[in-house]
Amino acid sequence: MIEIPSDLHPDLVPLFFLLGNWEGAGVADFPGAEKCNFGQEVTFTHDGRDFLEYVSHTWVLDNEGKKVRPLESESGYWRVDKDRKVEVVMSRDQGIVEIWYGHLAATKPQIDLVTDAVARTAASGPYTGGKRLYGYVKSDLMWVGEKATPDVELRPYMSAHLKKVVDPSEWAKDLKDLPDDGIAFFK
Repeated sequence: MIEIPSDLHPDLVPLFFLLGNWEGAGVADFPGAEKCNFGQEVTFTHDGRDFLEYVSHTWVLDNEGKKVRPLESESGYWRVDKDRKVEVVMSRDQGIVEIWYGHLAATKPQIDLVTDAVARTAASGPYTGGKRLYGYVKSDLMWVGEKATPDVELRPYMSAHLKKVVDPSEWAKDLKDLPDDGIAFFK
């Protein structure tokens, strides 16, 4: 059962499917960078105000699926208006800050975003903009990102398939009426 938190700001109800902790894996491939499989942890939280807080960490995986080293980290804030227009302010560990605008589809939990503004520090690599597509598909969160640089036209560079991580304490609060020995439950 899907439950919308009672303290979620009313403006954020269309984005409630993003809430929670997500983990999974994906593929990164862009000219001039190492092609790799990566792991990812994403968290979308809220504090009652009119935005979702977003944090993502990725790391390179070896052939056995073990963490090798950090890949990218980013954090930001997501908003949606009454017309289902989405805006995201995001900062990345590479020294990049972006403003993204997009749209939440009318008939499915899918968000298309494109960069509107990019600011880079002197230490960041070349980057001119990007696109992202997020979708909630069969209880999983999937995304694909495209990016462009002065030398490479906009093209896919990362994608991932994430599963929701459930905190066992959430289940425990629904187990109030179980017998102490647990066996009687199965009789």
